[in-house]
Amino acid sequence: MIFKRIRDLREDHDYTQVDLAKHLHITQAGYSNYETGERSVPAEVLIELARFYHVSVDYLLGETDNPNRYE
Repeated sequence: MIFKRIRDLREDHDYTQVDLAKHLHITQAGYSNYETGERSVPAEVLIELARFYHVSVDYLLGETDNPNRYE
């Protein structure tokens, strides 16, 4: 589920994989592996993506369809 959510968020915000890879200080190929599900997304990357998109980690993980962060 997470790979679909991070891909959809990236596309909805008109970012490229290169944009996100630069933000995360990783290679485009490394980021691509997260979106394809070939590699698990480490907790620190998951948290940074949630901050970047202003969504909750639970949303990225597919635990909720509500993207709002907790107060």
